Amino acid sequence: MRVAMRAPVTGKLGEEIDRVFDRFLAPRFLTEPLLPEYPFEALGAEWVPMLDVVENANEFIVKLEIPGIHKENLDLNLTGQVLKITGKREMATEIPGEAFLVKERVYGKFVRTIRLPAPVVENKVTATYEEGMLTVHLLKATPAPANKILIK
Repeated sequence: MRVAMRAPVTGKLGEEIDRVFDRFLAPRFLTEPLLPEYPFEALGAEWVPMLDVVENANEFIVKLEIPGIHKENLDLNLTGQVLKITGKREMATEIPGEAFLVKERVYGKFVRTIRLPAPVVENKVTATYEEGMLTVHLLKATPAPANKILIK
């Protein structure tokens, strides 16, 4: 019996088209950069998990839906105001005597890059992973008071 993913070209192409339109039509203050730094974000990524970015008075909160991924397969990097989250979902192993009838879940590497609208305290970033949801708390940096310069 032959197993095939449902509409593999249309599904992947549809996701890419949606991402292009989302980048151009969304407000620019919390979205991913229009052109991510080299290497480009989509290069080598096989799927894109959904995320939410929330801001309150003290922090930014990033919530990423990544069910089925072990936390050992996740990597978070903060460079200035850019948070980069990468990970990999392992392919399910086939059990002898069983065969897939439908296979819709995607496997492989993902990359998400978020440009934050304000600086954050790099050593106060916390991340938790529970029930398929990665939550990253980024404490906002307080701006330094301006030094008044006396003109003589």
